[in-house]
Amino acid sequence: MSENFLLDSGFWGWLYKLLTPVEWLMTQVMYWFHKLLTLIGMPAVGLSWVLSIIFLVIVVQACVFPLFYKQMKSMRGMQAIQPKMMKIQNKYKGKNDPASKEAMQREMMKLYKDNNANPAGSCLPMLIQGPVFMCMFYVLSAIPYIARGKRAPLGAFDVATAKEFSKTTFFGTRVSDTFTTAGTSGKIVIGIFVFAMCACLWYMQWNTMRRNTAPASMNKQAERMQKMMLWIFPVMYIFSGVAMPFAVLVYWLANNICNLLRSFWQLREFPTPGSPAALDKEKRDHDNENRKRAREGRPSIEEQELIDAKKAAERKASQGHQRQQPQRKNRKKK
Repeated sequence: MSENFLLDSGFWGWLYKLLTPVEWLMTQVMYWFHKLLTLIGMPAVGLSWVLSIIFLVIVVQACVFPLFYKQMKSMRGMQAIQPKMMKIQNKYKGKNDPASKEAMQREMMKLYKDNNANPAGSCLPMLIQGPVFMCMFYVLSAIPYIARGKRAPLGAFDVATAKEFSKTTFFGTRVSDTFTTAGTSGKIVIGIFVFAMCACLWYMQWNTMRRNTAPASMNKQAERMQKMMLWIFPVMYIFSGVAMPFAVLVYWLANNICNLLRSFWQLREFPTPGSPAALDKEKRDHDNENRKRAREGRPSIEEQELIDAKKAAERKASQGHQRQQPQRKNRKKK
């Protein structure tokens, strides 16, 4: 291991300086969860630190979830106004003068505002989770250097706390080890964690592609792109995962599991219109409504449709079948 912490130098050093408040907060969350676990009888060195990392993932996910919920609402809002957007775009098609562009932009913004849709809303959770993961990687990578006195303390991690953390092992592997520094058993454990991370990501993308894609919106180019993305990110995980400390892999795997569970919730509550998941939701909502009507003693949806059709037929029969002649407008004489 190098005596100098490389992430504190050059461009990365400047970037991570900007993220210092987030890094400080993350160390405090880990420290106080560790403190709580030791108070209930867990040893100070060992599983308590690993669970602190997992609890940190849960805290981050809980903070991001409201933004994710808004993202889903925004995406559904954008899908609902898609026909109106296309109508505006067709209205100004071929018009490249500044006045037409400004008018189209103004009508688009009014459409977003009236329908509470935000075209950038889907990017916000990712913009937040990216820096959070970077900070977690920085903090867990810095701890061994703090323990050896090669870097200044960071947040709740002074030298003593960093030494305590660095002694932690999980499945016989030190949390500060990487694939290259770990022993044979450690390499196997790290390999299993990297495989599990890739499997979670692959299954999440595959299940979303299979269940949340409307067949009408698919074309050969989009299908090829989805299949390519299905494999690109898991392969990237392999190369990046083996270079990271084991503690980061614990965080990463826990985060991927949370993202996978959240994707199941998304498919259930906010499926893409026309997708298999949306058809399942329609059937589920239909069955739930019928059960609700049965509890309240009301007719089912199908029974209500028959009642309404019968009433309409009776009303038509009572009024007769004679077609009302259209009234001719009086033309003004010239």
